Amino acid sequence: MNTRYYHVVTERPMELNQVIVFDQAHPNGVANRVKRVLELKENQPEVEADLPAFDKMVLENLGHWSNVASRELMLEKVRKEDFSEFPSRMACLYVSASLEEAEKWAKHFIEIGRETFQIVALENEGNCFTGDAHNCWYECASEEEARKRAFHYWKVLDNGKNEDPVFETIIDGRICVVEVIKDFRDNE
Repeated sequence: MNTRYYHVVTERPMELNQVIVFDQAHPNGVANRVKRVLELKENQPEVEADLPAFDKMVLENLGHWSNVASRELMLEKVRKEDFSEFPSRMACLYVSASLEEAEKWAKHFIEIGRETFQIVALENEGNCFTGDAHNCWYECASEEEARKRAFHYWKVLDNGKNEDPVFETIIDGRICVVEVIKDFRDNE
């Protein structure tokens, strides 16, 4: 059975009936960014002038990006060990379960200056996970603490911040665009 989700398109526009696949052989941008951060951390270039914009941004704030990469690697490790039925955050598409939720994300992205192209409706037959983004973290004092927080994320426990959850839904497998609901480029 296909399940319908909504996606705020931010990297490049999507088309009606477009099919994308996320699985072990088809990673997403998170996986690519983690890989690149680790490469830059291991072999920092001496000359930064000709580097791509992402590399420059990482090198300007290497501590932050190293923490993000470490978080994603721990989340993946714990997922594989204890929650393998869920999609990988490094081979998935981030979606919303409702159009209202997608519209809130689109508004947020536009307000922070992130290029936002569309809201699309998707159908998916793959795996799904919905968690609280507040349960992600930027820094941990130890590997043990990071593992505990990763388990907390996948178990969808209370965020401990006395804040309403910020739900993020991730899906994998074969994903098809079934409707372009809003095209923000029409407003230009």
